[in-house]
Amino acid sequence: MKNKVADFINYNKYFIKFIYALIVLNIVALILESYEELNSKYGSVFYFFEVFSVAIFTVEYILRIWISDKTKEDKRERLNFAFSTLGIIDLIAIIPFYLPFIFPFDLRIVRILRLFRLLRIFKLSRYSNSLKTMKYIFKETKSELSMTLFVIFVLMILSSTLMYYIEHDGQPEQFASIGDALWWSVITLTTVGYGDVYPITGLGKLLSGVIALIGIGFVALPTGIISSAFIEKIQSEKKLKQEETTCNCPHCGKNIVL
Repeated sequence: MKNKVADFINYNKYFIKFIYALIVLNIVALILESYEELNSKYGSVFYFFEVFSVAIFTVEYILRIWISDKTKEDKRERLNFAFSTLGIIDLIAIIPFYLPFIFPFDLRIVRILRLFRLLRIFKLSRYSNSLKTMKYIFKETKSELSMTLFVIFVLMILSSTLMYYIEHDGQPEQFASIGDALWWSVITLTTVGYGDVYPITGLGKLLSGVIALIGIGFVALPTGIISSAFIEKIQSEKKLKQEETTCNCPHCGKNIVL
């Protein structure tokens, strides 16, 4: 029975599509609830759909806990699943619904708990090949991304500190502290430039220009690293798929399509 349930939950395409669609509909419902006219008119529909979704996700979570141990003697597998990334995501998808019934939260806390429904989108990582690919890419490029982000962080601290000492006397309200200057550093390095904070001194403008030029290169590095890894992953999957569908003839050596 446990093996049949495991096969159904993990490999049945109709069940996977149903859960996939249910997650997407939950995100759509969360967005639609933000419209006052829709919420006031169809609030009960949204609530019953939430109850239905939580019931399905709860049963799924309990079944996954149950089938996670390979043998009856090895109960640690259930704990391993419960504290795994996917296990925690599954728990977060349902626990905010039950907490108000256990603890007397005020309305503000309840609204915050409702926001956790948005995290159900991460349940798609179990079923979506695209999200699995992105997870693999971030894992493979972790060291390169960490080094690049560290350099960007150091550059942000240095530039915000310099700009604070340069512009503080001229704009004590805009550059009241290094923390305030850090906001300028972020929007300058990313070349967003909202225009709410900007230097007025000559030296400050010079520093701002230099930081903006440096930001074009450094901030683009993580994007380049991820894009390169993504292209490499796609090409390797295509090559592997091609190798699986063709073979060499043992007599003439020509490729044969399987």
